[in-house]
This record gives sequence, structure tokens and C-alpha cells, in this order.
Amino acid sequence: MDSPDFRAILERIAEEIERTPGSGRPADYIPALAARDPRHFGMAVAEPDGTVYGVGDWREPFSTQSITKVFTLALDLAREGDALWEHVGREPSGNPFNSLVQLEYENGIPRNPFINAGALVVTDRLHTRTGDAAGTLLSFLRTESGNPGLDFDPQIAASESAHGDRNAALAHFMASYGNIDNPVPVLLDQYFRQCSLTASCADLALATTFLARHGLRADGTRLLTGSQAKQVNAVMLTCGTYDAAGEFAYRVGLPGKSGVGGGIIAVVPGRCTLCVWSPGLDERGNSVAGVAALDRFTTLTGLSIF
Repeated sequence: MDSPDFRAILERIAEEIERTPGSGRPADYIPALAARDPRHFGMAVAEPDGTVYGVGDWREPFSTQSITKVFTLALDLAREGDALWEHVGREPSGNPFNSLVQLEYENGIPRNPFINAGALVVTDRLHTRTGDAAGTLLSFLRTESGNPGLDFDPQIAASESAHGDRNAALAHFMASYGNIDNPVPVLLDQYFRQCSLTASCADLALATTFLARHGLRADGTRLLTGSQAKQVNAVMLTCGTYDAAGEFAYRVGLPGKSGVGGGIIAVVPGRCTLCVWSPGLDERGNSVAGVAALDRFTTLTGLSIF
């Protein structure tokens, strides 16, 4: 199959998005996110060989937030394999990303790695294995993106911490069931730093290409087995866009992971990876323009897992 003309397709999508009246609102519980102009739009596509195309604000750094959960999941899965799944499930939650509801009647085992409770478990386990979960994540993303300037935003991390009571409650509750190894304050510091990472669409599209290469890193070494890469993509498809994963799969048809900073990454296994960013969110925390752009991408290219 010939490769689509990604540059022309991205330009067409950007023109269509610009003609559409802006909708959605930036996340308002973190001041640095609330201040972003919802009219921002950037989109990048990276091929498995590292070729990257972009349009709009595709090199503008933004707060990645929950997108980082994909990378911590992959990094921990590479270290402990299937033992991870004894501590976190693989099913959609059907509840908001910061819900406590299911934890009690499921004995402190989060439903999946992409709700906050599940991401806390994954970060905790990665920290136990590396001594610095956030630092391990940062090193990986700098290498895979080819951007040594990637870093955490201390102001956003501090803001997350100041509004982190729900995450603290989740962590303490799971600790009471023996599903957290590290002291909760240590875990929360790691988690808030992780979520404060800033990166551009170009950075994230490139950093995600290991999932399009079935587990191979940019230098050709293997991070995940082909089966593990399939597992991560599968959980992204079913759980990656909060409690709107069914709608995202219906409209876009790709594994994806969103963040409340307005970014979404998506994977076409074997073909390419994408990142789109626009800060205006819908009521479920997903970028309105981002979902629309990915919908148009799969329609125009015919690239989908279905």
C-alpha cells in the first residue's frame, strides 16, 4: 500500500479545523492550562523511520498530562511483564478518570492503567523498579523524541499538588489494600512531576513510534515484545480517552490516549503515529478539535485498525 501524502492531508485538516467555530474549554483547575488559548491547533504525523510532518502549532510545547501514562505503562511492562496485570486491570471503567467508586468493591485494584488510580499503581511499580519513575520517563522521552530539551514544568507540578486531594485519596485507599509499595507522598511527587511534562506534537508523535514499530525503539533495540505492544495499543483503544473510549473508537478507529492539556496521541500499527493538540476540551476531558482532526485523518487516509 502506498503511503498517503501526509503533508497535504494535514494541511487540509488544518484548513477544515480553522473554518469550524471553536468549541470546548481549557481545563480550569490548573491555572497554566486554563490560560491556554483554545484556538491553538497543531498536528503531527511520524512514520516508523522517524520522518515527521506537521501543521499549525505542531512544535509548540504543551502540558502532556495523562498522555504520559502510555509511556510509564510501557516502561513498567517492559520490566515486570504480566505480573503488572495482577495489580491493575485492563477493562474500561465507565466512570470519570478520577473516580473512587470502583476501588472499594474491587479490593483496591484499579480498572485500567489510564484512569488516575491505575496510573498511580503503574508509576508506583515503575518507581520501585527504577528508583526514579519520573526521571526514567523523561530520559525515555528525550531519547525517543530526539529532543534533549524536554522537561517537567515545576509550576504545573506544584499546581497539580495543590489540587491533588483526590489523587492522594486514591493512593491512600489503594495502599490500605497493599497495592502501593512506596510512601504515598513519594508516589504523589513522582506522579505530579510525570503529568507536568511539556512536549510538542512533534515530540510526542516521534516518542510514540515504538508502538507503531511493534515494540522497537528508535535505535532498533526492543522495549516491548510484539505481544506487549499489542497489549498497550489494545488498552489505549478501549480505555485511552476516559469514559468516551467507545465514541473515540467509533469516530477515529485507532488506539489513542488523551490528556487534559488538550493533546491526543494515536497509533496506526506498522504505518505511523500521530499527535494532535488543541486546548478546548469537551465535558469528558478530550480535545474537541483534536478528536475531529483524528476523525478526518482516518477518513481521508483510510488508515484505521478496522
